[in-house]
Parts: sequence; C-alpha cells; structure tokens
Amino acid sequence: MSTILHFRNWHESRATSKRPSLTQLEHAGEFIRRHIGPDEFEQQQMLSQIGYDSLEALVNATVPANIRMARALSLTGPMTESAALEKLKSLVADDSLMRSFIGMGYYPSKTPGVIQRNVLENPGWYTAYTPYQPEISQGRLECLLNFQQMILDMTAMDIANASLLDEATAAAEGMALARRVATNRASNTFFVDKRCFPQTIDVVRTRARGFGIDIVVDDIGTMVEHDVFGVLLQYPGSMGQVTDPTSSIEAVHAQGGIAVVATDLLSLALLKPPGEMGADVVVGSSQRFGVPMGYGGPHAAFFAVRDAYKRAVPGRIIGVSVDSRGKVGLRMALQTREQHIRRERANSNICTSQVLLANVAVLYAMYHGPEGIRRIAERVHRLTSILAQGLIDSGLVPHNTTWFDTLTLHFDVRDGEAAMHRAKAAGINLRLDCPAGTQLGVSLDECTTTADVVRLWQVLLGDKASSLCVENLDAKIVAHGVSGGIPAETVRQSSYLQHAFFNSYHSETDMMRYLRRLEGRDIALNHSMIALGSCTMKLNAAAEMTPILWPEFSQPHPFVPLEQVSGYVAMIADLESMLAEITGFHTVSMQPNSGAQGEYAGLLTIRKYLDSIDQKQRDICLIPQSAHGTNPASAQMIGMQVVIVECDEDGNIDTGDLREKIAKFGPRVAALMLTYPSTHGVYEVSVKEVCQMVHACGGQVYMDGANMNAQVAITRPGDIGADVAHVNLHKTFCIPHGGGGPGMGPIGVKKHLVPFLPDHCVVSSGKSWIGNSAVSAAPWGSASILPISWMYISMMGEQGLLRATQVAILNANYIASRLSDQYPILYTGNKGLVAHECIVDLRALKESSGVSDEDVAKRLMDFGFHAPTMSFPVAGTLMIEPTESESLAELDRFIDAMLFIREEIAAIERGDMARDNNPLKNAPHTLADIMDEGWNKPYSKAQAVFPLPWLHENKYWPPVNRINNVHGDRVLLCSCPDTDVYR
Repeated sequence: MSTILHFRNWHESRATSKRPSLTQLEHAGEFIRRHIGPDEFEQQQMLSQIGYDSLEALVNATVPANIRMARALSLTGPMTESAALEKLKSLVADDSLMRSFIGMGYYPSKTPGVIQRNVLENPGWYTAYTPYQPEISQGRLECLLNFQQMILDMTAMDIANASLLDEATAAAEGMALARRVATNRASNTFFVDKRCFPQTIDVVRTRARGFGIDIVVDDIGTMVEHDVFGVLLQYPGSMGQVTDPTSSIEAVHAQGGIAVVATDLLSLALLKPPGEMGADVVVGSSQRFGVPMGYGGPHAAFFAVRDAYKRAVPGRIIGVSVDSRGKVGLRMALQTREQHIRRERANSNICTSQVLLANVAVLYAMYHGPEGIRRIAERVHRLTSILAQGLIDSGLVPHNTTWFDTLTLHFDVRDGEAAMHRAKAAGINLRLDCPAGTQLGVSLDECTTTADVVRLWQVLLGDKASSLCVENLDAKIVAHGVSGGIPAETVRQSSYLQHAFFNSYHSETDMMRYLRRLEGRDIALNHSMIALGSCTMKLNAAAEMTPILWPEFSQPHPFVPLEQVSGYVAMIADLESMLAEITGFHTVSMQPNSGAQGEYAGLLTIRKYLDSIDQKQRDICLIPQSAHGTNPASAQMIGMQVVIVECDEDGNIDTGDLREKIAKFGPRVAALMLTYPSTHGVYEVSVKEVCQMVHACGGQVYMDGANMNAQVAITRPGDIGADVAHVNLHKTFCIPHGGGGPGMGPIGVKKHLVPFLPDHCVVSSGKSWIGNSAVSAAPWGSASILPISWMYISMMGEQGLLRATQVAILNANYIASRLSDQYPILYTGNKGLVAHECIVDLRALKESSGVSDEDVAKRLMDFGFHAPTMSFPVAGTLMIEPTESESLAELDRFIDAMLFIREEIAAIERGDMARDNNPLKNAPHTLADIMDEGWNKPYSKAQAVFPLPWLHENKYWPPVNRINNVHGDRVLLCSCPDTDVYR
C-alpha cells in the first residue's frame, strides 16, 4: 500500500509542477538515492513512528548541540556514477604501466577468470561478514579451511591460521609469539637475518620498540654471538639465494629460542619446506597465488606453527566440529580473537584478516591442482635459469649462485647506469639496491614470457645479448643442467595438495559450480540485511567496486618509482584530503591496513610525540570499560599500561571515575581511547568535557572510528577534541568486509602529531614524517581498494554524506521504537533516542524463559537473517545496526521476525512449550529436519522453517544445524577432513 501511495503522490506532484530544468534532469545526485534505502516517503513514515517531522529535528534531538557542525563539509557536489568513473579514469590516464621485475615479496600473477568473475566481482562473496555465525557461513569456512590445508601442505607445518594482513605484519606477529613461548626467558634480543626483505625488517623494528625488544640485524652467521629468544630468516633470501636454514634453526633451538622463517609460497613447490627443516613458525604472503599486486595490497599473509604453539597463534583458526545432528560443521576454532579474551595481556590486536584474498589464493591452488602449481613453479625457475645462463655465458655472473626466481647482479657505475637507462627505455622496472645502479635485482614470475627474458638480456647486457637464444639455452639446461639454481639438499621430495579438494575442480565448469555451491551456503548482503552493531554492513555499490580491477590500480608493484604512478598517488592524496575534511584533522596517513592497525599506528604516533617533548614517563592509557577488545591490546603493544575507566548506569563514561583516575595517575597519563558514539549506541553529552579533562592533565585523546558512520557531516572527531582517530574504510566508507577482510584503517591527526606518522623505508612519503618506521608492508597499505572509498565520497558529496548519517540514525531509532514494547532498549541518550545502533536487552528473558541471546541469533537464521552482534558490549544482549542502506520493507521484515520470536518466547514463558525443546533452542532448522519422518517437536514443521509468509518466496536454508562449540574446542581439527566425512 505504501508503494502505491508513494507512486500516486509522485505522479500528482509531477502533474502540477512546472517543467524541471536541465540541471535537475542531469540528476547529479542520483547515486544518493541508489545508496540510501528508504525513499523520502518511507522516511516520513518512519519519522512519524518515532515522533519527529524531519530528519533535521531528529538529529538535533539526538546529537548534543555542542558538537554539531555549524557549517557544511567543504567537499565537491555529488557526481553520477558515470561521471565519477570518468574522473577517476582521467586521474590515472597518464600513469605508466611498466613491466615490473622488482620482486621483494610482490609478483605479477594471473587471476583465473572463473575466480575473478565468481568471487572478486561477486557480492555473494565480498559482502559477507566474518564467520562468527558458523551455521550461515559454511561456504567460506570451507574455503578458509582449504586455505589452511594449503599452507600446511606447502610449509609442512602442523597448524595454520586463516590469514593475516601482510607478510611483514606476519613476521612481527612471529616475533611476538616467539617472545611469548620461547624457553629462553632471560633474553630480550630477536635476531633478524639481513637477507630479509627491507620492509619486513622495518615493520619488525616498529613492533619491537613497543615491546621493548632489542633487534639485531646482521648476517645469520653472527647469530651465535648473541643470546637470542628468536630469529627471523628469509627463505629464499631477498637477494635470491637458496640456502638450507637447518643449521641456523638448530643454533637458535640450542639457545632455547624460536625459529621464524619467512618464505615464498610458490617456491615451496620445488624447495624443501621449512617445516621439514625444524622451523617453529613459517610466515609469508599468498599474493602470487592469483592475487593482483594492487600497489601493495590487499593480500593474504599466512602464519603456520608447530602444534605446541597453536594456542599462541594470532588471528583466526578455522576448525572442524559437528552440528546437533552429528553432521560435520565448520567454525572458528577457539574463537581466536585473543584480544577479546586476554585484552591488555594480549600479544596481538589482530582483528581483520584478509579472507577474500585468502579465498582467491586457495581457489587458485584448487583450480591448478598440485601438478599445475608445480608446473608454474618449474616454469618460473626454468626461465630464471635460462636468464642466468645467458648472463653467465656473456660474462655477467649473478652474485647469488643459487636461486629460485631472483638474480642479483653487480655492475660498475658506468655499466649500471647504462643498464638502468636501457631498462627505462624498454618499459622495465628492476630492483634497485643502490642509487648508482651498481647492484640490481631481477625477479621472474608467472606472467614472464620468453620475450621478457630476451628483453631482460638486452637491458642487462646491451649489445652482448644479440647472440643469445632462449630455445638453445633451454636445450642446454635440459641436457646438462645449469650453473646454479636449487641446491640438491633443498630440493623438495615430499608431496603436497593431495586432498580431494585440490584435485577435483580443474575445469572451469566444475569450479564455477563449486563456487556457486559455496556461495549458496552463506548469508551475505545480496540476500538480506546484516544488522551487526558496530560493524556498519552498508551497501558496497557496484560502481564503487568497478575500478579496483582496472590495470591502473591492480597491476602496479608497490615499489615502482613514484613518477610512474603519479595519478594513483594523486587519487590517494585526494582521498586523504576528503577524509581530513570529514574528520576535522590536519593530515591523514593511509598506511594502516586494518582498524586495529590504525589503533596501533595512532597510539604509536602519540608515543613518539610524547617522547619528543620529554614526557616519556607517560605510560598509562585510559580505556572505558565498554571498549573494543582491540583497544587495550593495541595499548599494550605500544608499551602502555591499561587503566580501565568505569561506565555509569546509562552506559556513558563515568566522569567521576575518570577524574579519580586522572587525579591518581595524572603525570603518567599518555592517552584516553574512546569510541564515539559510544559502543553502547548513544551520543555521550559529556564527550567534550572528557577530552578537556585528559588534555588538562597533559594526555592525548585517541578516538576509535568504529562508529564514524554516525558522525559524518554532523560532527567531527577533531572538533570534538580528539588528537588522533582511525577511520574504518571498510565500514563507513564502503569497502566491503569480504567475509573477514580486507579492511583499511587510516588515521587522521592534529598538526602537532604529523611529524610522527609512519613512513616507509623503500618508498618514502616525502612528507614531514620522513624517516619514521612503517606499520605495514606497503607504503599505502592496501592501496588498490582505496578507489572504493574515493568513489563513494565523490558520488555522495556533502549532501549525500549528510543524508546517509541522518538516515542511519533514523533507521536505528525506528527499529528501537518498533521493538521497545517487547524488548527493552538497554541504553538511550537524549530524549530516549539512540545513535546509529541500539542494544536489545535479553537478560530478563533468559531468566523467564531460558532463552539466550545465542538462541535468538540462531532462530533469526530461520528467517534468513544474520544475527546482530551478540553479547557486545554487554553480555546477554544483541546490538543492532541497520545502516542507511536498508529500505523500510527490509527493516520491517527484520522487525517482524524479532516480534514473532518474542511471541515464541512468550509461549515458553506461559509453559506452552518446554524451556529445552522449542523453536529457539532447536534453531536453526535445516532441510534434514524437515525430511525427518520422526519429527516430534512441540511445534509444526511450518513454524520451524516458514514462520512468516514472505519466507515462501525467498527461503534461505542453513546447511547445518547448530554447531557444537565445545566439541570443536575439545577435539581440535584445523585441516581438511576426508571428503567421505562430509558425506
């Protein structure tokens, strides 16, 4: 009825109004209507429900007057999708897509079309959330378990996690694990082989400072001169050499230390795996398994350990369990987000991983199979050997006498400069180890052709290359071998990728259908609303996603000369300026590639600033009791002591307790970390006062940007009083969650903190913070997904961003109003209103009916909905965040489901159904339940699976019943079971 009335009103208004102008017909703001779910008519209906006549009146009643912006954001007007894409294309039109042989952990790769089309470009994969609700996440859980199996096979280790942010971060996590588990407790020194990648060394140094760890970077032969708790080795080395690390591993073990080995995944198809050499931890990147370089990311790192250290693994581990019918079901084993368990005692703040890219990498391995992967590796190695033999025959002998894919070459100054000049003219990038060109490196890859080898000879040898022939040298190598290559003691003898998953989907038809089957087992935004509080599961528009696979954004190596990517860098700078205006900060750093890493980078910036003004004694970080678990974990990683600030009965920061803590610790207070609006879903009136109190005692204010979707164009962190804040681009600014990553967490800072932002040792920003160490492997983090946020802001403009925030607040208050008669809303702010999310309190219902928040979450699956956030920030509650992208019809479907569930709970309260045998305790219901001839539940099959009429038209069937978490932790299995088990 509402749709008919809306059409009638629109038609009547069109009949009586004057003809629109051309400007109106151009409709520059068309994307705003595409992005925002409720139209104006629906917005008025919702406003009436909560008692307001306009969005402005609602916002004025909700947001404290002393923090509301007095002006509009200074942003360009909204753009149509086509205009924004055209402008973005013009920015990078003059960039040079030269052929890069730089290596250093980044390599051109080929993404199979079937994976690109059905995964990277498919909202059924990229709009899903982290699989905390396993029953509706079995598809990507299976894929991630396969990823873990791939890593175990290739590295010969016992336990692998489901990806980390990048190789350098994984190495730093390896150091932290070594510090935690090494038996040499007296040592404070971690040794890093100088042949590790420079960006890895840089990130490890950064992490070590916070932990107070001493780093020694030297030739691995000198390690025995130091008392160490761990060592980091690169295998193969950064200069290309392939050296058996067994003796070095044995040497660190003799000291009671831990051996961390960073390795190349493709090389392990030919090289003896680190696990067979005694490694304790193996890390690396899966980028060259079908993932574009993307100017640095996103890519899925891997992290594998021996069984003894499985409970010290950072990030997430996927494990095998069973459901309530005894069927195999997958879940996140140990629920391994250790910061939520150990908080300030955590060694890691890892939250976001790189699920989407991990899925691409393992699907690449499944598509090619073990024979295909070995063939690719052998081809890369053969081409490298042909290149090397041609150089040797011409008198240019590589510095490294062993190799997999990389050669290092020494020149005198004159010849080096000539080679670099020829490389530029040929459109080729080489690894430049020194400015004069006296040491160059070349790394080959899957995309290398025989013509590339000839061009490389011409670049490196000049006229001497004319007599060389690829076919002749290949025949020579086949007949007699090569002068170098892989040493006999490091040749792999063991098999890998033998599981059926890696030997079943080699035709495109089979892979296409497999991907469709996995997608159908999950709930993503292409099926229904995902109302996860503090997660902001909003629309990831197709127009925003379009540019990320353009060659201009997906192909550049992160270490190419800046003049080749001037348009790319200009786009990043443009986005930095947009975010600086939106947040009210002087400068934005794009390097952090997750929200938690943004926290870490922001607190690190504060730490460096305080040290620079002789305030090193400030070592306390004040954190509200309601904070995200990553907050205290990030603080301790900087070396700060966490002091908890209590919340009052309304969920706000207890200003009285804050005063007491400041009075007690004032000269030691380094920072306060706060989230705004609070994690309790309200705009705290005292937020400015809180910031002033911290500043008055000499501390800095860090704002967690998790709830930035309720601030944009209405208030700004910098205006409120924050000195630094991170922004989750994968929440507020439309980068998709990818089933658990990627993400981006850039930080904005006030002017006094600018000199202390992270820099990069390979490609410097060239700005005022030059020389600072890095927090990510790449200079701009996961650069290739930044166009998504650039597109979103450009298409929305100030007008659209303001409307998005207003409607986010409207949608949350509409849900709270509709549900409040049946479910208590735990916290409200001014005039009983919430911000962009609301917390439904189920604790009293647990007492009256035995129904828990988990039961309600599982029952929602029968309605085709992903549950809201469970038991955070308060146990026994659900936190609901609808975002601005959901229509009134979708909100009403969710509300109807919640009200129907409340009726079922009432039946339990009345005694009409048993407390332990009812639709909630037995949820979710599957096809197996319906086919069960012995159905003996005290409710009908129809109530179980079709509780509301609209489910007949769009029914999602959970593939498994409720997963047994206790069984999964007791019988820890984190590799692929035999396929017969699934049958």
